[in-house]
Amino acid sequence: MKVLVIGNGGREHTLAWKLAQSARVQTVYVAPGNGGTALEGGLHNVPITEPDALADFAERERIALTVVGPEAPLAAGVVDQFRARGLRIFGPTQAAAQLESSKAFSKAFMKRHGIPTADYETFTDAAAAHAYVDAQGAPIVVKADGLAAGKGVVVATTLAEAHAAIDDMLGANPLGVQHNAGGARVVIESFMAGEEASFIVVSDGHHVQALATSQDHKRIGDGDTGPNTGGMGAYSPAPVVTPNVHARVMREIIQPTIAGMARDGIPFTGFLYAGLMIDAHGRPRTVEFNARLGDPETQVLLMRLKSDFFELLMHATDGTLDKASLEWDRRVALVVVMAAAGYPAAPRKGDVITGIPKPTAEAHVFHAGTTLDAQGRLLSSGGRVLGVAALGESVLEAQQRAYEFMRPIQFAGAQWRRDIGHRAIRQRP
Repeated sequence: MKVLVIGNGGREHTLAWKLAQSARVQTVYVAPGNGGTALEGGLHNVPITEPDALADFAERERIALTVVGPEAPLAAGVVDQFRARGLRIFGPTQAAAQLESSKAFSKAFMKRHGIPTADYETFTDAAAAHAYVDAQGAPIVVKADGLAAGKGVVVATTLAEAHAAIDDMLGANPLGVQHNAGGARVVIESFMAGEEASFIVVSDGHHVQALATSQDHKRIGDGDTGPNTGGMGAYSPAPVVTPNVHARVMREIIQPTIAGMARDGIPFTGFLYAGLMIDAHGRPRTVEFNARLGDPETQVLLMRLKSDFFELLMHATDGTLDKASLEWDRRVALVVVMAAAGYPAAPRKGDVITGIPKPTAEAHVFHAGTTLDAQGRLLSSGGRVLGVAALGESVLEAQQRAYEFMRPIQFAGAQWRRDIGHRAIRQRP
């Protein structure tokens, strides 16, 4: 069978790589893909991004399954367009994708359905937002309502930071937030203390299969310092998600969300990503929802998945997810992101990349922001450039293997964190 993956990042490279491993899959097309998907065996880039043209391609090539990677095409309604033409596609509809594309929609949904999250207020007026922050004090969290490539959240430790974030999100918009209907809007939340984790499930609208747990590193600098990014690395499993926490997340967050979306008339099919904050008592609360796999969490999850990924998604699109089973490699997976000079504020593009090692059974380099030039040279083309992933018997071994695998890779201005996995290593020396 032929499969189409929509997107061009590290998540999409990993999705395509995993789907190509299925015995039933002949070819995986990636639209538009990147330098890594151009070089990976069994994958073929297609220079298409417009939804109708993608649907035309799927019809013409008799694509058996289309998988949507990033949030932007989901928010634009690509799933609705494919379904209207009778094409099999995995992902949420435009209405269901509001769980990610609108922070205001998501928070109102959680409040309505009793899903644990932080207290919040929503503002379109900057003066009112500033007055609210002054009344609440810091630390406090300011979120842009629309899509912002994972960078639309400011955890303000001072009032000055909070006020600057409000001015940015309701004014100058340096993050390039894609505003929803009604214009710029911010959600201001109370600060939640604890440890973050990523909890991702597959849903067919009614049934749910939980993927392995993972934890990513949002801050640019070692020790979780500096501005938020789209993610500088991740590892799986996440020790903070104990069996008791896992059961509570399913019971108090995931199942009520899937049931609530169905009751609201917008059943959620696709990957549902709950960003969690787990406090010292093991109580999970929802930081945010994403309507797709996380990046770089995808890299560590699919490194560990031993089950046939294509079969899983076919069950999910058939509404028979309860008949699927998942098997995981018992080892730890860890990925380190190599980012471009200037990331996240102003990433530089066009640097030549050399030294990428050939994949092994324990390590693989997934491309996030790369392209091939006319001479066949590999160039950087985005903020996050590469994800170097490895498996190991422990977090420490996976970490050491990933950094060792990264050693020969070079491009000007490359930056990466040197402590990915530090929380788990600290907890389990």
